Amino acid sequence: MKLHGSTRIGSARKKSQAGISLIETMIALGLLLIAAAGIMTMATVAMTTTENQGHLAARTAEYAQDKMEQLLALPYKDLNTDTTVFPAVVGAACPPACGLQVGGGLNPNAPVVAYSDYVDKSGNPVAAGANWQYIRVWQITANAADNMKTISVLTQVRYGVGQNGMLPKSTITCLKSSPF
Repeated sequence: MKLHGSTRIGSARKKSQAGISLIETMIALGLLLIAAAGIMTMATVAMTTTENQGHLAARTAEYAQDKMEQLLALPYKDLNTDTTVFPAVVGAACPPACGLQVGGGLNPNAPVVAYSDYVDKSGNPVAAGANWQYIRVWQITANAADNMKTISVLTQVRYGVGQNGMLPKSTITCLKSSPF
């Protein structure tokens, strides 16, 4: 009989430990939810950083290079080409300054009209009041002693993704010499 009684106690223990209770399952799911929320926060930060410092920053560099190529294609003494439009218009009624005339500025928050233009998210030129995504501003300075002009182009995106701080921007600077 002694043997028979110990068998019952052993089988009762096995039944109580046979499965996972609902409480244990809920605790495990709660811990998993907390871990998933932490990982999702990091994923959001990673996506925002990739969009701002990857995609948008690459586009600013591309569009600054496009403008720089347009300006470098002009002759050194060109003062009659409107470069605020694409393709550039020669001899048209320009803004107060045209071509490679010295002037401009690199502040996208206070652009000099004759030295700025706007492009949409695909890189197509648009009017200032239109649905633009990037602003391009440029500055031309001259060193008469060396017959050199310094051309700087800054492109900045209009809106970053999920940030309130600095917007992605790129600046390119080149020298243009006379007679080229």
